[in-house]
Amino acid sequence: MTTTVDSREIAEHLAEALVERRLAACAQVGGPVASTYRWRGAVDHASEWICQFKTTRARLPALEAALDTLHPYDLPELTVIPLGGSTAYLAWIEEAVSDQG
Repeated sequence: MTTTVDSREIAEHLAEALVERRLAACAQVGGPVASTYRWRGAVDHASEWICQFKTTRARLPALEAALDTLHPYDLPELTVIPLGGSTAYLAWIEEAVSDQG
């Protein structure tokens, strides 16, 4: 899952909180990036930080619920791209987000 926020501090807080809660095995923070978007009828611009969270399909609902609570935006970007990869890497993600991990 990917989201954006308006400061590095918030991005790092989200990363720490969601990995700590085992909702993501890994969180990557990058930025700043220049965002151009339509909001409330106008085109706007902002510097934002991207947060990418690696998780399982089963943990997506809980990750989304946590982001809805923790995210400072009125309407946060929450986009999902199916995750593929090596068998070992995907197994690590599964273990890292499990309650027994």
